[in-house]
Amino acid sequence: MMIDLHTHSLFSDGELLPAELIQRASAMGYRAIAITDHVDQSNIDIVIPAIVKAIKTLKDFIPITAIPGAEITHVPPPLIPVMVKEARHLGAKIVVVHGETIVEPVLQGTNKAAIAAGADILAHPGIISTDDLLFAKEKGVAIEITSRKGHSLSNGHVAKEAVKFGVPLVIDTDTHSPSDLISVDTARRILLAAGIDENRIESVFETSRVIIEKALRRD
Repeated sequence: MMIDLHTHSLFSDGELLPAELIQRASAMGYRAIAITDHVDQSNIDIVIPAIVKAIKTLKDFIPITAIPGAEITHVPPPLIPVMVKEARHLGAKIVVVHGETIVEPVLQGTNKAAIAAGADILAHPGIISTDDLLFAKEKGVAIEITSRKGHSLSNGHVAKEAVKFGVPLVIDTDTHSPSDLISVDTARRILLAAGIDENRIESVFETSRVIIEKALRRD
């Protein structure tokens, strides 16, 4: 069953209300979903409480696990540690940082700052360096393989280097619209296409399960 730790609702640039996003994921057979809308200094205190409220209200009426989170996006690297702490304080149980994707002008040093800050996931990190990969391994920060168009262009590099150094990987959709949600079979194909051996795929899914379990203990 699919676990997706990086999705967006209309609280940022997604198309769906949290309730519909969760319902569509459930209908596709998801086991768990994190709603991680984009935040920076301007909206963090609005978006995260709204997601927390929505999920808390829906909790007893949905058949899958839904986790409130946040994606810290295009924040200057020196400010990322403060933002991660604030996100957690506001109730984000999974904190994602928008990494140095090759299709957006993300500031250099964002990957390293996200890892140093102890984010749960570094999303679409682009041409991530060996030093940053080793740092992520040391800090226990998962690196994302993504199904998102554009960001996925660097999946091959990320997978090859992460596997080489034993860095934990996850696969997420970075969903913005209903068509972005994927089945677990599609997730497997994306991992294979990124160059991950069949016998390593289960370990990617296991990393997502571990992050979910850790998130649920953050009460």
